[in-house]
Amino acid sequence: MSYKKLRITVDGKAYDVEVEVLEESGGHHAPTPAPAPTSSTAPKPPPAAAPSAAPATAPAAGPGVVAAPIAGVILEVLVKRGDRVASGDKVLSIEAMKMQSFVHSDASGQVVEVLVAPGDSIAEGQPILRVE
Repeated sequence: MSYKKLRITVDGKAYDVEVEVLEESGGHHAPTPAPAPTSSTAPKPPPAAAPSAAPATAPAAGPGVVAAPIAGVILEVLVKRGDRVASGDKVLSIEAMKMQSFVHSDASGQVVEVLVAPGDSIAEGQPILRVE
């Protein structure tokens, strides 16, 4: 039997694995189900982080509510309660799929409530701040 070393990446974490090569031929064969791992030394993928739930007091989306355009993790909140914003101003940044994106206010006025903080996981459409 021959073995082949491979690297598999799961949720950004790399795992080095050794795979048994059953056949070296280039022909096509029906796949054989792999046996369940029996070794407790095999690395287990990390559990997926559950997104944090929206605060119970979060307003429904509507006029003056800025909602997350994508799901991700809050990197930085650029405004605070009492700040004045104009439509189109950057209000926070989100990391999604290893990329930083900025969220812009779609309303002008004064920030009356910030509903998220850096490090929070958010869902697409979740209210993130309220402007009046």
